[in-house]
Amino acid sequence: MARMDINRSGEMEVFVRVVDLGGFSAAARALRMTPSAVSKLIARLEARLGTRLVNRSTRKLQLTPEGSAFYDRALRVLADLDEAERGAASGAAPRGRLRVNTNVPFGTHYLIPLLPDFLKRHPEVNVEVTLTDTVVDLLEDRADVAIRIGPLKSSQLVARKLGESRMMLVAAPAYLGARGTPETPADLARHNLLGFSFARQSNGWPFRKADGSASAVVPTGNAQVSDGESMRLLVLTGLGISRLSLFHIGPDVAAGRLVPVLEVYNPGDTESIHAIYVGGGHLPARVRAFLDYLVERVRLD
Repeated sequence: MARMDINRSGEMEVFVRVVDLGGFSAAARALRMTPSAVSKLIARLEARLGTRLVNRSTRKLQLTPEGSAFYDRALRVLADLDEAERGAASGAAPRGRLRVNTNVPFGTHYLIPLLPDFLKRHPEVNVEVTLTDTVVDLLEDRADVAIRIGPLKSSQLVARKLGESRMMLVAAPAYLGARGTPETPADLARHNLLGFSFARQSNGWPFRKADGSASAVVPTGNAQVSDGESMRLLVLTGLGISRLSLFHIGPDVAAGRLVPVLEVYNPGDTESIHAIYVGGGHLPARVRAFLDYLVERVRLD
């Protein structure tokens, strides 16, 4: 059992400030301490833990692997302490910085338009949004919530499902007018099929014939992109055919800007959309409020 005269939460908070602000002097100013006091506290923490947490140099401070792991856990501990204190106070409201990572299509068409209303409901929350189609590690990226499209890999993360969306082959009317509309999957050999530059769960576009047999076509067109929104814009220019999720291109299809292709062969597969996070039932109020808001407002089915 830890000695009672050790303020472990205080040590953690100083350590986190040092990492977040990039040095002892900046942390000392923020905490109204002297740089030497901060340095001694970190040295005392390292001595108690029996490991070096930071490598010091005249130019910058660099975390050791042990320091990086301790930082991630310290963030969660401090968040839990903050939540416990605010939960005990009557009328406590969600507050603090909320880091959200989302893929580009969901961020562009759903999350960003919803943020003003969420922040109006919770004015003491500060949201930091990163849009990328690269799958990130929540702890490494220091994200509170990430939006994942497609099947989830088994992990210690917790997920809340936001919905499902059907996949669809589409092209712009201008492209089909110039190149013709394919009638069967075999016709795609004569078309420009646009794919992604990142690894996908499946390498080909699946098709299902009337007799139940399945086939797949690998897109080998003259352009590849790194995210779904860029692909949507590329298809809208009339460059070729691609396969995208209906939650992303639904308004374009409804307005006639994009036309479904080979729907009779569409196997009906869907992509699931989840909000994933760390922590299970012990969530900071800001994270819980954000997750509840997404479930309430996002309509994908």
